[in-house]
Amino acid sequence: MHPGPRNLITDVAGLKVGSAEDADLRSGVSLLVADAPFTAAVHVMGGAPGTRETDLLAPDRLVHQVDALVLSGGSAFGLDAASGVADGLRALARGFDVGGQRVPIVPGAILFDLLNGGNKAWVTNPYGALGRAALAAAAPDFTIGSAGAGYGAMTGRWKGGLGSASLVLESGITVGALVAVNAIGSVSVGSGPHFWAAPWEMDAEFGGLGPAPQYTPHAEPVATKPRGAATTIAIVATDAALTQAEATRMATAAHDGMARAIVPSHTPMDGDLVFAAATGARSLADPLPDQLRIGHAAATCLARAIARAVYLARPCPGDPQPCWQSRFGAP
Repeated sequence: MHPGPRNLITDVAGLKVGSAEDADLRSGVSLLVADAPFTAAVHVMGGAPGTRETDLLAPDRLVHQVDALVLSGGSAFGLDAASGVADGLRALARGFDVGGQRVPIVPGAILFDLLNGGNKAWVTNPYGALGRAALAAAAPDFTIGSAGAGYGAMTGRWKGGLGSASLVLESGITVGALVAVNAIGSVSVGSGPHFWAAPWEMDAEFGGLGPAPQYTPHAEPVATKPRGAATTIAIVATDAALTQAEATRMATAAHDGMARAIVPSHTPMDGDLVFAAATGARSLADPLPDQLRIGHAAATCLARAIARAVYLARPCPGDPQPCWQSRFGAP
């Protein structure tokens, strides 16, 4: 396996990512979209999720494909971002056809960033407009670090952010991840620079420091953020032809990557969630072994994307947390 040419989720052909953020609000939105609907699924392991339209992603539901997946800041207010995306898609004549009416299918998930120092005294919910702006910005190339849904994110120690990574398997199948990191846990070992995800790093993509020389694995974690003020939300994607049940399995496997990169993860105070997307461009040559490799690649990409999000986050005046870069040096 090796990273794709961009080392972004958009190395999965046909996918685009759009982000929009508001510096005064200190929050933002990111979305995954394609030129045609794609198979989608979801798996939730955190204790405090915030979601829209995730029930329809179960394998026994009527609609198996979606038009976009949305990640947003703003806690429950951020769910309105998906409405903005749906409005924009409807204007483009996109959506599930019901008797001539187009209804865009846009599941979404949110993270809590209301205590990050931004101006939250809005009169009109700003997330619908941010969602529509993110749709307009959708492209194969996009910024990670302090951007989109990760713009105002925080973690247990460092400023959070938006991350992405990709892998191309020996079969030619591509897998990628997109994540907004806002965890109650830490992505680094203690107060040092080493990332928990270091064993899965490729091409020095988050500093090339390697694993921490020593740590105390049995140390009890301490929650350093207010209760309910966390959540890491992600999308893993592939060009493989997966059913919705198989995509659910990919999302489930990807949670291993979250646990490798964030300690602790999947806590009662996090809403940790992973969407899966499959474009169906490549058939599986040997279904069960291929699915095993796709799940492993999804976990690996997500671990790397989480570290990259924090590694590339940039400082902003008034930040309540330091950036990794501010403490340990720019790339």
